[in-house]
Amino acid sequence: MFRSIQFKVALVIAILSAVCSVDCPAQTSSTAGEDPARTEAFQLYSAGKYVDAMPLLEKYAASHPSDLIAKEHWAYSLAQYAGTLTDPEERKKTRAKARALAVELKQAGDNSNLLQIMLDLPEDGSEARFSDRKDVDDAMKAAEADFSRGDLDKARDGYQRVLLLDPQNYEAALFTGDVYFKQHSYDLAGQWFARAVQINPNRETAYRYWGDALKSSSRNVEAREKFIDAVIAEPYGRNAWMGLRQWVDDNKLMLNIVVLQDKSSVQTEGKNATITLDPNALGGDTAGMAAWIVYGGVRLSWQREKFKKEYPDETSYRHSLKEEAQALDTMMTVIAQDAKDKEKAKKIDPALLSLVQLDKSGLLEPFVLFNRADSGIARDYEAYRSAHRNTLVRYLDEFVVPKAP
Repeated sequence: MFRSIQFKVALVIAILSAVCSVDCPAQTSSTAGEDPARTEAFQLYSAGKYVDAMPLLEKYAASHPSDLIAKEHWAYSLAQYAGTLTDPEERKKTRAKARALAVELKQAGDNSNLLQIMLDLPEDGSEARFSDRKDVDDAMKAAEADFSRGDLDKARDGYQRVLLLDPQNYEAALFTGDVYFKQHSYDLAGQWFARAVQINPNRETAYRYWGDALKSSSRNVEAREKFIDAVIAEPYGRNAWMGLRQWVDDNKLMLNIVVLQDKSSVQTEGKNATITLDPNALGGDTAGMAAWIVYGGVRLSWQREKFKKEYPDETSYRHSLKEEAQALDTMMTVIAQDAKDKEKAKKIDPALLSLVQLDKSGLLEPFVLFNRADSGIARDYEAYRSAHRNTLVRYLDEFVVPKAP
């Protein structure tokens, strides 16, 4: 059950077991990798033999408490081991212990991708269900137990039995692909990730796993596409961005993230309203000052009356995609002329200049949804994605994510 929310297992194992990258916990001894006990435990872990690796990792971590990688491997193996236990209370206690270890690792300075997802485990170790049908849920848990023991062929057969019972079970298709990935059969893995996408195109995990498989088979351009698809499926979760950021790091590139700092605020009290500017942040940018005044005015009109007209079925005001896009679009009309003048453009906030180009390209709404979203704007995402998925792809593909080298 833990695996249903994890980062791509085999990829993370490869990252953590190799030379440490920027987000790996630091090794504390230059000779740590030469310890035979550590080597044996790590080999079992890398082979997916989590049940066998767990007691060795526990023993090693107890005698080497500063080795955060070993302790992280132990915590993960413990969570996997929990899935092999038949007693529900024992499973719960074991998962709770694994999460408690993850908390200790975080406090010790570990900040790896795998750790971040382990921290998403419920604190009490409770588990969700793979299905409301008991036969399907039981079959999935049995297959997961086989996976945790490292019996990949048996686990794959188990996932296949689940799909016979429930052809629309997303996890069964996803985990079948994961088994093939772990066995380095990347094309077969991709076929199963594609099936999971067909079952639910608005979950990020299959896209991200598929991207990992393509990257492992040196299909870098296609991997980039899948990591973009993962973000579009679930942009407001941390996991969806993991694959894309790892791809960017691997290719020594940087995402083009435009951060627009607000330089005006709107306050309303009864019939009175105030638009406040931050003159220190604006400096001598007169065009920017006028733009932020206009931005505040548009937002004020939405708060007072326009929201009720646009969203008559909603009982209270919220910040919306339409409001933010209109406010930014109006700002662009104010600075458009100055943006064309090289000298005047030097005084304009570079983020606003970027927005001028996005506005011309019809990509202002995706910018709002990805870069300016709050709880109100996020409520408009699903409807926009349903009608304009290609526009979201264009924004990430043409503006945010560099091309593959």
